[in-house]
Amino acid sequence: MTTTDKLRAEIRAREEDLVELTRDLIRIPTLNPPGEYYREICEYIQSRLRKHGFACQMIRAEGAPGDSGRYPRWNLIARLEGAAQGETVHFNSHIDVVEVGRGWTVDPFEGLVRDGRIYGRGACDMKGGLAASVIAAEAFADAFPGFSGAIEISATADEETGGYGGVAYLAEQGHFSPERVQHVIIPEPLNKDRICLGHRGVWWAELETHGAIGHGSMPFLGDCAVRHMGAVITEMEESLFPALAEKKTEMPVVPEGARQSTLNINSLHGGQEELPEDFTGFPAPVVPDSCRMVIDRRFLIEENIDDVKAEFLALLEKVGKERPKFRYDLRDMHEVQPTMTAEDAPVVRAVAAAIAETQGKHPSYVVSPGTYDQKHIDRIGRLKNCIAYGPGILDLAHQPDEWVGVEDMLDSAEVMALSLHSLLAPGKDAIPIDRET
Repeated sequence: MTTTDKLRAEIRAREEDLVELTRDLIRIPTLNPPGEYYREICEYIQSRLRKHGFACQMIRAEGAPGDSGRYPRWNLIARLEGAAQGETVHFNSHIDVVEVGRGWTVDPFEGLVRDGRIYGRGACDMKGGLAASVIAAEAFADAFPGFSGAIEISATADEETGGYGGVAYLAEQGHFSPERVQHVIIPEPLNKDRICLGHRGVWWAELETHGAIGHGSMPFLGDCAVRHMGAVITEMEESLFPALAEKKTEMPVVPEGARQSTLNINSLHGGQEELPEDFTGFPAPVVPDSCRMVIDRRFLIEENIDDVKAEFLALLEKVGKERPKFRYDLRDMHEVQPTMTAEDAPVVRAVAAAIAETQGKHPSYVVSPGTYDQKHIDRIGRLKNCIAYGPGILDLAHQPDEWVGVEDMLDSAEVMALSLHSLLAPGKDAIPIDRET
């Protein structure tokens, strides 16, 4: 029996286990925000992995954004040492899921299995990927107990809100340093035959336009901040959006529309704060003296973050020249540089060979339109040898009736297990470990 046949047999024998593990993970409603049941899901995974010989460490990201006594940001890192010294392969999955939203036809936290699919919030993004990586690691370790190096599995918080209470915190503590970890695979849902090399950059900012309050029947005695914001949006439509559409990248971003620079108006609010739902009266007649807009600007590896900001500031200055009373504040919220791992990086070569071996075709290389936790592994951890690879269809993420295919998880687990063999094969660069030291 070949190595591939042996690992595929090990994975296939665990199909029922893979399904039940995924369902159990979905049933823990780790909604973020606010960040619920993080400790419970980490303890569940810890209990399982300890039975398979992993040494586990629960880490709270104290002081990170969102961390509180009510909603502590818990993370888990589990490590399985091989029989000899060698490199470390790390599988990183986030445990948080976004709000349920409307439009579901099934219970979002039941983990329904139907027609070869597992349904639920987080099934695709990315509890199916987490489960596949656990099964792959266990199957490989059982089939080749003499492997060199180590396998790590992490379950981390807050990826959906930036990852600052998860991978960013762990990277700051040295858990993703190149001296400790050499290869990272993030099982995000990007299709089982694609390797994601990185992502575009992002700049979030809040713009507030200022006015002067006045009586709604005499708006000429006030200064409407909403009208000032309207002028900004008009200028964005007339000049900024067309300019962004002309900025193209050589990065293999998917889908095709994301191979240009983009800007999304994430939120917009002017005037009085929204009234409580149980309030049955009418709003007061006032001229709004404040209007706030949050922008989500995605930029390309060919762009510079300073130029991205300067472009928007120039637009505001142009509006100001045309509106004498125009006043504003612009507040940075967060920014992330683009990142892209080279196609000849060791982890890319290992996963590509495994896809070709198990699926009979060469993978396509893609870049994500949005960021994920690779940004922190790259920028804070200084580890470039990192990719996203996992089961699931990206378009299903955050959608009602989200699902992940059982066959896709099995195929991805085979790729992960075979990649482990490629990187940690028994006897590869083997230096026996002295268990007494």
